[in-house]
Amino acid sequence: MPTRLKLVLGRLAQAVPVAFGVVLISFLLTRALPGDPAAYFAGPAADEASIAEIRAALGLDQPLPVQFLSYLSDLARGDLGQSLSTGQPVAQDLAARLPASLELTLCALLLSCLVALPLGVAAATRPGSWIDHACRVLVTAGVSLPTFFTGIVLVYVFYYLLGIAPSPLGRLDFMHLPPDPVTGFYLIDAAVAGDWAAWRGALAQLALPAITLALFTLAPIARMTRAAMLSALSSDFIRTARAAGLTRRKVLWGYGLRNALLPVVTTLGMVFSFSLGANVLVEKVFSWPGIGSYAVEALVVSDYAAVQGFVLAMALLFVALNLVVDLAYALIDPRIGLN
Repeated sequence: MPTRLKLVLGRLAQAVPVAFGVVLISFLLTRALPGDPAAYFAGPAADEASIAEIRAALGLDQPLPVQFLSYLSDLARGDLGQSLSTGQPVAQDLAARLPASLELTLCALLLSCLVALPLGVAAATRPGSWIDHACRVLVTAGVSLPTFFTGIVLVYVFYYLLGIAPSPLGRLDFMHLPPDPVTGFYLIDAAVAGDWAAWRGALAQLALPAITLALFTLAPIARMTRAAMLSALSSDFIRTARAAGLTRRKVLWGYGLRNALLPVVTTLGMVFSFSLGANVLVEKVFSWPGIGSYAVEALVVSDYAAVQGFVLAMALLFVALNLVVDLAYALIDPRIGLN
């Protein structure tokens, strides 16, 4: 069996108990939430008999072990349940909203990498310079400022004061029609359809929330890049490469950065996970129709199925992300991760 296939199968096998633990904990925690979904579904004018009838119809009158076994049986069939707040299957809601969250997160991560990686390398090669101090100030500001505060400030400056940003109300304003769904990513779908007006509109709506999230994710990436590059540049192989007469560009980017990438890739994986959580606040500020805002709305009304589906989707994304990080390790340094 190929070594990479063995790695994938091994990581997937390790993910099974993790996924089961997530399912169990999310099930128990949702049942501990205040509020009664049956009462919410019945409405404020319902009497106790009507609420009890709805509770029985939803299976909430059964003991917790019976409810959990029923939930596992539904999961085995790929059924995440039905959301009380939207009236749609949870799997359908998540499939409709997940591309919005992923597009926002990936664009923010790409933007932060384009800034953080060169900034971290420049700060490591010029310690004590103004670039190094600017990197430290940016890292401190990115860590200190909450994402909702940054988003509100950006909206106030660029939308209210300057008027150069569109209204922060979703993925596309009312002047453009959403492109035909192919991937669920508006930028890709609009480009595939050749609708460049919708593409520009989607990019304009995406700019402020992506910058908000990028400022949050930029700090740990820049800090780790600087630290890893400082460690790599002080290594013996770098001195040997310089003594061999290799160009500064080759030494810096070909040897230094590649050997510093392993901790940076680890940080990228953690930052991606953190940014999915930070998406909740960003999506609420910009009325972004992603799974973060969906989870908040479900929590408010104690929508058990929606909350459990959200937690399970996040767990599976985290498992997939760890698998990608492990494979990236093997591509960067073939000596590790494949035995």
